[in-house]
Amino acid sequence: MMSQHLTDSVGVVRANVEADVPPRTLKQRLRSLAPYAYISPFYIIFFIFGAFPILFTFWIALHDWNPLGEPEFTGTKNFVNLMTDPRFWNATKNTFSIWFISTIPQLLLALGLATLLNHQLLKLKTGFRMIVLSPQITSVLAVGIIFSQLFGRDFGLINTALVEPFGFERIDFQVGTLSSHIAVSTMVMWRWVGYNSLIYLAAMQAIPKSLYECAAIDGANKFRQLVHVTIPQLRSTIIFTVIVSTIGGMQIFAEPLVFSGIGGAQGGNKRQFQTLTMFLYEQGFERFKFGYASAIAWALFLMIVLFALLNYFVTQRISQDEN
Repeated sequence: MMSQHLTDSVGVVRANVEADVPPRTLKQRLRSLAPYAYISPFYIIFFIFGAFPILFTFWIALHDWNPLGEPEFTGTKNFVNLMTDPRFWNATKNTFSIWFISTIPQLLLALGLATLLNHQLLKLKTGFRMIVLSPQITSVLAVGIIFSQLFGRDFGLINTALVEPFGFERIDFQVGTLSSHIAVSTMVMWRWVGYNSLIYLAAMQAIPKSLYECAAIDGANKFRQLVHVTIPQLRSTIIFTVIVSTIGGMQIFAEPLVFSGIGGAQGGNKRQFQTLTMFLYEQGFERFKFGYASAIAWALFLMIVLFALLNYFVTQRISQDEN
């Protein structure tokens, strides 16, 4: 009985308060919608150029889609065929192999280069930072052509200067699996080392100087300061660069395509360095199997989403440990 009385009292008070509040005018209602209008262009553009192409690609993947014929709905047939296609798994293996060979040395070199750029005695720091970033503004096609010449079998500088003088036979980098992966990985490293070094440099400059002073008082030399101060402070940044490099490495396309030359998107006569994006390009734009190519695109998309989720959980775990 008491609870019912309290409920009725609250209802009466609420009704009186609502009665005292004047109705909102049209101007007030439009003003409340203004924040949504300000952010709406981003979502509209994202839906047109981001969400819609992804959804439409999934729709195409459910069809036997040839631009010269009538699309035929096949359901999940393309995905089933993809899971049993040895060419897909070969491209996946090549993609991860090139990523592994290129990413680990690349990030180590970037860390060392950032340490040098952060040195107090270094002069012309701005100029050196611009130089290490120059590969980013260089055409990927030009880089691929130059490195293809460097790794050439007959007249390549690598064979002439580093292989033949030591009594070894000239290496045909395009024929071998490991040699082709090393050649493509070298292009990737040259292009992205400077970019990652600047990311590390920015994170290094945010480390408090007092940590290095305390380490120096305790007798730590520069190498120990790097291992016990710099790297632990860069833990989140290193994880970020690993995940971003992984996502970028899974989408590698221009470097191996240019390196293959007349071999096209097959990545060599035995598909020894064909990546997932090259396999996608071959099926979609050389064989015109748009449905199958869309299934490859969605498989690649799901792989990237898994790595993005891995990045989220790892960074969340690190932030919890730091707190």
